Amino acid sequence: MLGERLPERLSPLAAGLGLTPWYGDLHNHCDISYGHGSLPQALTRARRQLDFVSVTGHSYWPDMPVDDASVAHIVDFHVKGFARLEALWPEHFDRLAAIDEPGVFTVFPGYEMHSFAHGDYTIVYRDLDRRPMLRADTPERLHSLLRAELGEGAFAFPHHIGYRLGARGINWETFVEDLSPVLEIVSMHGCSEASVMDRPFLHSMGPSDGFGTVRHGLDLGHVFGFLGNTDHHSGYPGSYGHGRSAVYAPENRRDALWGAIHRRQTVALTGDRTHLFASLGGVPVGGIVAPDVEPELSIEAVAGGHIDYIDVIRNGALAARVTPDVLPAPIDRTAGRMETLLVLELGWGARGKVHEWRGTLDLVGGEILSVEPRLRGSEVVSPLEGKSDAADENAISLDGSRISFAVAAPANPNNMTAATQAFAARVVLDPDARFVLETNGQRFEATASRLMQGALSGNLGPIDSPAFRFHPLPRPHQWQWAGRIRLEPLVAGDWVYVRMRQANGQWSWASPIFCR
Repeated sequence: MLGERLPERLSPLAAGLGLTPWYGDLHNHCDISYGHGSLPQALTRARRQLDFVSVTGHSYWPDMPVDDASVAHIVDFHVKGFARLEALWPEHFDRLAAIDEPGVFTVFPGYEMHSFAHGDYTIVYRDLDRRPMLRADTPERLHSLLRAELGEGAFAFPHHIGYRLGARGINWETFVEDLSPVLEIVSMHGCSEASVMDRPFLHSMGPSDGFGTVRHGLDLGHVFGFLGNTDHHSGYPGSYGHGRSAVYAPENRRDALWGAIHRRQTVALTGDRTHLFASLGGVPVGGIVAPDVEPELSIEAVAGGHIDYIDVIRNGALAARVTPDVLPAPIDRTAGRMETLLVLELGWGARGKVHEWRGTLDLVGGEILSVEPRLRGSEVVSPLEGKSDAADENAISLDGSRISFAVAAPANPNNMTAATQAFAARVVLDPDARFVLETNGQRFEATASRLMQGALSGNLGPIDSPAFRFHPLPRPHQWQWAGRIRLEPLVAGDWVYVRMRQANGQWSWASPIFCR
């Protein structure tokens, strides 16, 4: 984030509890095991658009199908990747420590295990002192080893849980809450919230299964919070649209983030740096309340664009739905100049080509408060699918009312997969405000009044040339909402969470509040 972070006036509910959202990715890969892109490259990319990160290597797979000749090619790259991580693990701590900056950018060591029997887990260490990777065949045994070696300085969370049991999906019978205070609800594999979602599982590993969803785990009585991570395999932590997490903590420091994760004060995101927060009886997301709590849920939402709707899910059923255009309730009701979000998206053009965008965006008649990079890496999961991204020098900077950018945007590979690059700016506009885009020797203008009516696009040349798109400007009530939802009285065993869908297809899921 460049410029002002989310101000307290837009997050009074969270700020009143001393909490601020910090954004990161705790599960992604590079060539430290069998991914693409170097560790230094991955860490540099992470720092461009994240507050914290763990770049995870692939470590082991106790029930790997070594006797099945039909998947020998898959076994081969796993075995080589595991050996590479083993060799690089001790020294990689030096790379992590070199870029870690307390209060600014926090780096956690981490690695991954696979399992048919129990599902895949990401193991995260709190501290940067050199510690060995610990391996076990079961979550229970892993929990025991981690506690004996690291005490409270490690946890492990299940990821891509939606795959069926026996195909690296979660095994709820062996799930250990003390080992896994949170789990991954979304990544580039797909969304594991429920059986039918916007983001289905399309990887060659197979489709999702209803018993591998968070709804099923909550129905079984488990207590856990939500994470979103990319599971990116081309050295691009935080790759836009693939998954991210918001952790609500007092500050961006190791112990503060760690404690907040263990209290489940987390929100899973797909892309935009949204603020989605809820409390019940003064207890925030992830918390536990008693049955006699006042059943009024307070909600605060600041989106990264137009809000489609905000849902309250209770015990697996839709308890309430808020559509801000129908029930407007912006958080900031300050009169005067309008505060809104300007998104500039760059890309398109002939398939198979990459275009270098270099230029500036000036706001004339207003103020740019902050800029959020929305940068993507290539859509690669298996090392058999493609090669590493080129060593990019993507850069976005803010100087007063000017944003400078230099980004590489590949053409979209098909009609369903976006490869565009973008940035979003929170701006305050005068009535006659206009945006001036100068890029690649050309100049374009867009007035705020025009963007209030709809998106504005343009090309750098004729058909199939690279193109840009100014997204429409939302009015305050369309990207902010705050209010209270009255629930039926809670009973022991109930759970309730809030989710938000934006019109641009990006999602947010706040961790549940549990009644016990």
